[in-house]
Amino acid sequence: MITELESDRLVLIPITILDLEKIHALHSLPETDQYNTLGIPESLEETQTIIQDWVDKNSNGLYRNFVFKIESKETKDFIGLIAINLGSEKYKIAEVWYKLLPNFWKNGYATEALNRVLEFGFKSLGLHRIEAGCAVENIGSIRVLEKVGMTREGRKRKVLPLKYGWTDNFSFAILEEDFNSN
Repeated sequence: MITELESDRLVLIPITILDLEKIHALHSLPETDQYNTLGIPESLEETQTIIQDWVDKNSNGLYRNFVFKIESKETKDFIGLIAINLGSEKYKIAEVWYKLLPNFWKNGYATEALNRVLEFGFKSLGLHRIEAGCAVENIGSIRVLEKVGMTREGRKRKVLPLKYGWTDNFSFAILEEDFNSN
């Protein structure tokens, strides 16, 4: 079973199907969909199909994908989601992603949650490298990735199919030794 992760202000809790309505609300906002390839779900059932896969992967005993809801320790408010998906065991690599409700943007929550997930990845999972990607127009996410010490390593041209057309993606990564030196 995956355990909860805590930081100063946040608790990261493995999602369950009971989180369906909150996750559906998060995915249904135009602001959170702007740079997301998932798109706005047409129904609660569509969201359930998506998150059931995440719940199953959280609880299948293989522990290759970890999807957490982000909650405020103080208020218990649902802030958003963050995940770390493991790649090849040989390469000890993973990818992270996150999505927060707009009313919690610009409060340092994404940075705090991501720092905690990076610590989990390197110290608990024994990873060597953790990657992330974001649309080149997603200034807020770029700032978060830079704040946690990730390095922009490249730009993939017109790789993200967003609702307004194809857009470029920045590739970011952090190595275990980079994280430990911060």
